[in-house]
Amino acid sequence: MSDSLQRIATVVGAGLVGAGWAIVFARAGWTVRIFDTLQTTRDGVLTLIEGNLRDLARFDLINEPVEKILARISVHADLGAAVSGVDYVQESVFETVAAKRPVYEALDTLAPAGAPIGSSSSGIPASAFTEGCKTRARMLIAHPVNPPYLVPLVELVPAPWTEVGVVDSVYKVMSDVGQEPIRIRHEVEGFVLNRLQGALLNEAWALFDEGAASAADIDKTISVGLGLRWSFMGPFETIDLNAPRGVADYAARLGPLYHGVAKSRTTPQAWNADLISRVEAERRTELSAADLDARRAWRDRRLMALAAHKAKAAKEIGS
Repeated sequence: MSDSLQRIATVVGAGLVGAGWAIVFARAGWTVRIFDTLQTTRDGVLTLIEGNLRDLARFDLINEPVEKILARISVHADLGAAVSGVDYVQESVFETVAAKRPVYEALDTLAPAGAPIGSSSSGIPASAFTEGCKTRARMLIAHPVNPPYLVPLVELVPAPWTEVGVVDSVYKVMSDVGQEPIRIRHEVEGFVLNRLQGALLNEAWALFDEGAASAADIDKTISVGLGLRWSFMGPFETIDLNAPRGVADYAARLGPLYHGVAKSRTTPQAWNADLISRVEAERRTELSAADLDARRAWRDRRLMALAAHKAKAAKEIGS
């Protein structure tokens, strides 16, 4: 990557995740070029970004006027022009190998040789769509949490052929733009975030299916229970603090209970159509389909309030 003061990032794919990445880089002072093949998507992405930036401004989560950040972002219909002279590429196209593979074949020749290429893939490993690329050593997964400008975690997952130095370089990029990267040492299905989320989701579906609790009460167990701690500490630190003598003490006390719970789910079941229909019916009673977009906006504002609180708390009491 170049040593220019004004660094350039290209976001390939202008959907919700791509628009979120554009905010991450532009907010950090980078020039951002957004590429998408669909004109309708290109036409709407700046309006989407502006609305999100104005919400961020209301929570004091940006340090510059909205207009100044927006001025760093441009939208392109030509991939070659979008990646010319770029320092970093973040791919955020549709989550299928069929959609990603031709994009990487194009980036293989069009993107500057020194520019790492990260994928927002949430579960498909980079080896599935980069194997045939000549410059595959600079390609890896850089999986965000949506929306990335509010939830800073980024999973960095190398393919078997990704150079270690490239991972180091992308780690620095993500740190420099205000994200919190973690290193996944090798490819594993679902990476780390979705394996953890999947374990919780699978248990939630199973509990609902057997009639143990309603979907609303299962949700409440997280939103006003476990989630309060998990907003500032992870599972190992949580249990380390939940027993008088730390994690080993906790394991001795409750390890058998958790082992028993794990053994009780020896034959995990797929989320079948009937089960999905029943959860869907309960959710639509709680929230109509027409209100989904408004609730997503509410979620983002709550995340903004939490991000603002955590930033203030970090300054007052330490991280």
